[in-house]
Amino acid sequence: MSEEPETSTTAERLVQATISLLAEHGPSAIKARTVAAEAGMSTMVVYSHHGGIPELINAAVDHGFRAIEQTFANMPVTDDPVTDLFAMALATRDLARANPHLYDAMFGLSNRATYRPTQADKDVRRSGRSPAFRAGFAHITDACARLAASGRVEVNDVDALAGALWSFVHGYITLELADHFSDFDDPVGQVLVPMGVTFVVGLGDDPERARASHEAALALNQAVR
Repeated sequence: MSEEPETSTTAERLVQATISLLAEHGPSAIKARTVAAEAGMSTMVVYSHHGGIPELINAAVDHGFRAIEQTFANMPVTDDPVTDLFAMALATRDLARANPHLYDAMFGLSNRATYRPTQADKDVRRSGRSPAFRAGFAHITDACARLAASGRVEVNDVDALAGALWSFVHGYITLELADHFSDFDDPVGQVLVPMGVTFVVGLGDDPERARASHEAALALNQAVR
């Protein structure tokens, strides 16, 4: 096995190897020797570039949040903030379905020891404080601010609105990944869309306008697939 030179791309290759192993084999495959083999490097390189498996998982988690941020940044900003918010929800679902094990690590769903905070950060929920997470979540907050300014809903706290939206979207994604909606022919249309419509109507939006906004988001999501 050839030794990789000491460059910044070495750390990135190790992260990519970790993400690939998560996608193909799940969290049990994430060991120093398996990651090193996947990347074509020696085991020692894992420790010299990341410190250990917990730190490597953290780097993979940050990579996942950067992917969310980049996806949000590349999405069109329309004159309908409800459409934009639901389009971001659907894009997040697509990313989660592409690598559910990485999604588990990003959102703290796994209880595997190596996903827990490192000793120095044991009192910190790292993902929520990560700059990579905050950059992605800022797109949600910005769209919520546009929604509040649109007059379609009554919002007193934009940050709380963003948190509530984030919660119901990821609650849905978590349940779908766990096959809780396997009896539905179209869980997005039968569960997620009505939930989103109900959410914004509860804030004061017109029901027909809310449904039209969600249908527009579905069309945008299909167009970019």
